[in-house]
Amino acid sequence: MFSPAEILAQSIDKGTAKVRNTLLAKLILGFLGGALIAIGFLANVRVSASIPASLGSVASLVGASVFPIGLIIILLAGGELVTGNMMAVSTAMYARKITVGDFLMNLLEITLANLVGAVFVAYFFGHFVGLTHVGVFRSAVITMAQGKIATPFWQSFVSGIGCNWLVGIAVWMSFGAKDGAGKILGVWFPTMIFVAVGFQHSIANCFLIPAAIFEGGATWGQFITNLIPVYLGNIIGGAGIVGGLYYLSFGQKKSV
Repeated sequence: MFSPAEILAQSIDKGTAKVRNTLLAKLILGFLGGALIAIGFLANVRVSASIPASLGSVASLVGASVFPIGLIIILLAGGELVTGNMMAVSTAMYARKITVGDFLMNLLEITLANLVGAVFVAYFFGHFVGLTHVGVFRSAVITMAQGKIATPFWQSFVSGIGCNWLVGIAVWMSFGAKDGAGKILGVWFPTMIFVAVGFQHSIANCFLIPAAIFEGGATWGQFITNLIPVYLGNIIGGAGIVGGLYYLSFGQKKSV
């Protein structure tokens, strides 16, 4: 395991490289990132909805345990996820390797690509193939989406902070591990916990709520109303709590 200062140096280098990547690569990798997170959430729905309602807590835990596969693939095989970039690219900004404009543009580019990837999975794998279109799976998607939608603005915002605090930690720990097994374990547990707790992840919601929309259980207006506070909270959690506080703790000596 690398030291925190070494992890920060890696994060700064990786964040800088993410900004310098070509637009085509960003869009392709962003599409893959959004799709992979959506597939993780689809697995969550399929597994948890198959467990009897009387075992609700068990269903939540089992569903949460399969969700991290998307982030694991992104970090080990390749992909761009805006919530992870909120942490990694922000450290490059704090180190003055990139500008604030570079940071914001990267978030915009990857967010749009993630959105397309997540909605693609929601429609084609969920609705068209039928994995969220029938029986308990349709009911589960709509119920889960309505639970997110019904949460008031400030609660959604704070929930987004909690979510990306854990996602940022997951990405940070993946940078710190020296082998694949360590990276998988470092990513798995923080990601599983945010899902089990019920924190809101903007790109996961870009799958869940559109999936409910395609099944007649939500509207695009409700999707936007949810996305704004969750996304803003995700920025605070990733760029503020993880990227910002770790940079203040481990990066100042190198920046002088």
